Amino acid sequence: MAIRNIVKLGDPTLRKKSFEVTDFGEKTKQLLNDMKETLIKADGAGLAAPQVGILRRIFIVNTEEGYFECINPQILSQSGKQVGKEGCLSVPNKWGNVARPMNVTLKAFDRNGKPYTLKAEGFLARAICHEYDHLEGIIYVDKATDIEED
Repeated sequence: MAIRNIVKLGDPTLRKKSFEVTDFGEKTKQLLNDMKETLIKADGAGLAAPQVGILRRIFIVNTEEGYFECINPQILSQSGKQVGKEGCLSVPNKWGNVARPMNVTLKAFDRNGKPYTLKAEGFLARAICHEYDHLEGIIYVDKATDIEED
């Protein structure tokens, strides 16, 4: 495993739409391992492949609800509303309020290409939506209000 460099706001990779993963081989598994190690070192709640310069539809989240690897995710449904403060490893030292759904149902694949469905609520739903946006080239500051700097 290796710590990857997290690209920062201004890097064009963050504004591009990611490509579907078609190969669930060792390269994908290594990327997931590296992303997990990078996320732990950065003390974040989630990390998307574009944040480490890879335009693939992969993100990970690590919250109190558990650690999830999401490959080729699709948000099947969303409901409710929550507004809360968000930050991003690619936008250091800034925070802003973002409206997100309270509940989401996500369909994705694990590292072995096995499909699964995840029902998430609260902070986990927020983290999933935040990371999913990265796969679409959207950064939380595009949706945030009341942006503050540390």
